[in-house]
Amino acid sequence: MTTTAALLVRELGPLRRTLLRRARTAADLPDLSEAQIELLRTLATAGPLAPSELAARLRLARSTVSNLLRTLTADEFVQRRDGADRRTVLVAVAPRATEALGRYDAAAETLLGVALERLAPADRAALAVAAPVLARLTGALDEG
Repeated sequence: MTTTAALLVRELGPLRRTLLRRARTAADLPDLSEAQIELLRTLATAGPLAPSELAARLRLARSTVSNLLRTLTADEFVQRRDGADRRTVLVAVAPRATEALGRYDAAAETLLGVALERLAPADRAALAVAAPVLARLTGALDEG
């Protein structure tokens, strides 16, 4: 593994988990997992989807998505709707999920802003340049 790859592997996971944990606490958010949040974000962006399409977009097993949806539906974060031909079911984000994602994003942005202010100006500048690169890296990983 290259030095850069090793550093990213070691640092990105803890960064995501710490931000999620701190944002949850700061905004008094429900205890949603990263997988549940990713599923909700996908639905919020794409609109109502069949569970099989959702699984394909998330690149998760249909059974995994089914389990996530079962919990999110029971907790009223996801709504089920009949599809066009009534043989299919679509799932969509519920208002509760939209509100929770908004609160999470606001809390996370505030927390990151405060943490960034503690860094040296050169570090903040490096992160500003790195952010679009990380988005491209995500795309490169997603392509295969």
